[in-house]
Amino acid sequence: MPRIYLPLLLLLPVAAVVLAGRLPATAGAAGGYLLVTNKGDRTLSIVDPIAGQQLAAVPEGGTTGHEVIASPDGKTAYVPIYGNSGVGKPGTDGTNMVAIDLASRKITGNLDFGHGVRPHCPIFNLANGLLYVTTELDNTISIIDPHKMKIVGTVPTGQSESHMLAISRDGKRGYTANVGPGTVSVLDLEKRTTLAVIPISKNTQRISISADDTMVFTSDQTKPQLAVIDTATNQIKKWVPLPAPGYGSAATRDGHWLVIAVPQANKVAVVNLRTMKVEHVIDVPAAPQEMLLEPDDKVAYVSCDSSAKVAAIDTSTWAVTKLIAVGKGADGLAWAAAN
Repeated sequence: MPRIYLPLLLLLPVAAVVLAGRLPATAGAAGGYLLVTNKGDRTLSIVDPIAGQQLAAVPEGGTTGHEVIASPDGKTAYVPIYGNSGVGKPGTDGTNMVAIDLASRKITGNLDFGHGVRPHCPIFNLANGLLYVTTELDNTISIIDPHKMKIVGTVPTGQSESHMLAISRDGKRGYTANVGPGTVSVLDLEKRTTLAVIPISKNTQRISISADDTMVFTSDQTKPQLAVIDTATNQIKKWVPLPAPGYGSAATRDGHWLVIAVPQANKVAVVNLRTMKVEHVIDVPAAPQEMLLEPDDKVAYVSCDSSAKVAAIDTSTWAVTKLIAVGKGADGLAWAAAN
């Protein structure tokens, strides 16, 4: 049986107002700052990870951002404005993405896609410095020059509802979780083509990739199981049973662990990638969504939608050490390097 850890409820004070000036040096010891998109508040939280405290809540200027990524230099956050509904559900269709300067805490750029595309998951390709954003209603990934805030190309996914994206470390391959079709698209990012479409289930959600690029992970939404895809064959190599259907996940850089949110159970499961079994199960606040590991893998963060909190998990003990109050509908997470 997996071991279950109860969280240490350290409810920390929150700076409820947007503060002016540069980010303080205290978070520098952790190497950066935690960014959180709050769907309910339509804001981006900037969090000091050492103090476990929200420093500012920056209005995104749209309805509403679900995901966020920081520039490699840690100076700018990019938030696609998705719309007011969930994937595949009726609602508004977002048409733009904003750039937020993290020092001044102001919107400094806007990219207009020209029509409703429901832009969602932004990922930097470190091999070429370009920003890749899922554009669901076009069945594509949009390639963006982040300095000019200009679309410079697209990659077809061959599927609808391409919601989330993972990119290999060498920047050559992309993988999308296509929610309604229940598939994963394998993309050649250099040739800008679809290489394969891998059936997963009737419905799948979220996607991540191992540090060595050999495995891709996505969760079946019809059964409590995780699909492990072999990137050499583009086939499912293993199904890993979970406590309930999984959601966002992240793999440690040493290749040992995969942390995965399990929203229906209000837990985070920790998969041992050497045995392909769940080894730890951690209680967290309601509706955990997205997982993020600090660059040194010492802390795993999970956003908890219904609770307006982010739980910080010590990866040496697999125990919750902080609960960080953020905004309503906490969802997307990103790490901004200190500069």
